[in-house]
Amino acid sequence: MKDKTSLVILFGGESSEHEVSCVSAASLLEHVDKEKYHINTIGITKEGNWFLTRSPIVNIDSGLWEKDKNNKKAFIVPDKSVGGVMIQEDDKSFSILKADVIFPVLHGRNGEDGTIQGLLQLSGIPFVGSGAAASSASMDKAITKAIINQSSIVDQAKSLVVYKSLCEKDADKELDSIEKFFDCKFPLFVKPANAGSSVGISKVKTSEALPEALEKAFCEDQKVLLEETIIGREIEVAVLGNEYPEASCIGEIFAANEFYDYNAKYENNQSKTAIVKDLTAEKEAEIRSKAVRIYQAMGCEGLARVDFFLQEDGRVVFNELNTLPGFTHISMYPKLWEASGIPYDKLIDRLITLALEKYHG
Repeated sequence: MKDKTSLVILFGGESSEHEVSCVSAASLLEHVDKEKYHINTIGITKEGNWFLTRSPIVNIDSGLWEKDKNNKKAFIVPDKSVGGVMIQEDDKSFSILKADVIFPVLHGRNGEDGTIQGLLQLSGIPFVGSGAAASSASMDKAITKAIINQSSIVDQAKSLVVYKSLCEKDADKELDSIEKFFDCKFPLFVKPANAGSSVGISKVKTSEALPEALEKAFCEDQKVLLEETIIGREIEVAVLGNEYPEASCIGEIFAANEFYDYNAKYENNQSKTAIVKDLTAEKEAEIRSKAVRIYQAMGCEGLARVDFFLQEDGRVVFNELNTLPGFTHISMYPKLWEASGIPYDKLIDRLITLALEKYHG
């Protein structure tokens, strides 16, 4: 009988998306094939402490896993000779937890921005998803837009990068520069350059509302991206693969709020998603092709979700890319692949296979 693959699910994290990560991990645990994998879960608290936890799925989902008295301190070290995760058994001894592959379902800062990926690369443990460089570049919305612009793949919204240090030095000058750049045209979107799940994003309709929106975004990052508003359908494509990635069918977001912010994604059950079925074969092929080309331009591996706007005249406008999309029960990434013929459990298998192929060649 073939030995089970030792799978470690890494979740939680220090970012503002900690709770989403916990829900993603719980969903993974519900769907992963227990006959194929020996599963361990390592949670990271908001304070940055790592623990091996045996808490039930319901406690991981709710965040109560942190209170489990049987949790053990866990460490991943940048030393390939260790061959796994170090677990502190008591004050004087450590054990090594075998890890054939790690599935990080971490979102936001220190989760999908290349930091964890760099550590895992140094440790020599195979992991699901893109490497450190692609993760870092893809997490930064400004860098992503610059790379995509150089690649001439797809249209993008007009945008401007603003820095917290310059705003603190001369706020009036920066606000004036913003208005001039956008020709005093509103509304604008104000986004932290490095944040996911639409955390810290505001839709600004007047110049008077800009300072508050910038302050909100600067709470998440020192760098903020301002974009013109694009009117169009919000569509998403899931991409899967390493050298030869594939694109899923196309999904659409119907946000309950004015835009698809954190509340609309995770708290307001009036938001809806659907599989797009009204496009011509040519337009669908165009969108899926653009998603794959963007994925390749960013150097992604394993998985990513690529978001677009589809305007009334058929123009496709790039929105953003997410290298570690959510895996909750409402997340579009697994939904899109299920609609494309790959159920959740088989999707997990495929992602793990891709991680092992990337490492072992």
